[in-house]
Parts: sequence; C-alpha cells; structure tokens
Amino acid sequence: MVLTAWTTLAVLGVYFWTGVMAGWARNKYKVPAPSMDGPVTFQSFQRVQANTLEQLPVVLAPLWLCGHYLGDRWAAAGGLLWCVGRILYALGYYRDPSKRELGFIVGMVACGALVVGSVTGLLSR
Repeated sequence: MVLTAWTTLAVLGVYFWTGVMAGWARNKYKVPAPSMDGPVTFQSFQRVQANTLEQLPVVLAPLWLCGHYLGDRWAAAGGLLWCVGRILYALGYYRDPSKRELGFIVGMVACGALVVGSVTGLLSR
C-alpha cells in the first residue's frame, strides 16, 4: 500500500499548506492570536484551514479502508482527487467564498468514491 501511504502524505501536505496560508493571512491582516475575528479575507483563509481539518477523517479513514479492501491504486486515485478538490476549494474560497463549490464537490465525490470502494472491497471478501 505504498501508493496509499504517499497519498496520505499528499493529503497531509494539503492540510499543512492551508495552515501555512491561514498563518500568512493572520500576519498580513494583523489578527493577533487567538482571535478568529478580522477582515473577511482573513476569515476566508481561516475557514479553509478549519474546513480542511474537518474533512481529514472523512478522507483518511476510507482512503485506508479502500486501499486495504479494494486496492492501492484505487485508494490513491481517490485520495489524489480529494487533494485536487481541496486545492480548488481553497483557491476559489481565497478569491471569493462563493467560488468554492467546484472544489467542495470534487472533494466530496472523492470521499464518496473512497467509501464506495471500501464497501465494494469489503463485500467482495
């Protein structure tokens, strides 16, 4: 499950990137910790990071279940699709929160595919 392991690192890399971007926005907009209130642009960066954190269990659990029960390549493909979706989500949200939908949909489709892959693999045992 080498591909699943690499994909896990990619997922964590996306999460790390959103955290760095939230920190950058906190510094740029001079929002002192622990405040979560500031300009709308700062709040967008903060929300992307928080939402990505909220999504981690939804992607990591089925990623590994799918890798184990269906196959390494299927899991890696779903996980990488999630990474693409999260990046699209973040870039859209950073520009304008109303532009986040495509990335959100891609990420949720990836999670759904990983869950379906997990179930399919389990049922074929």
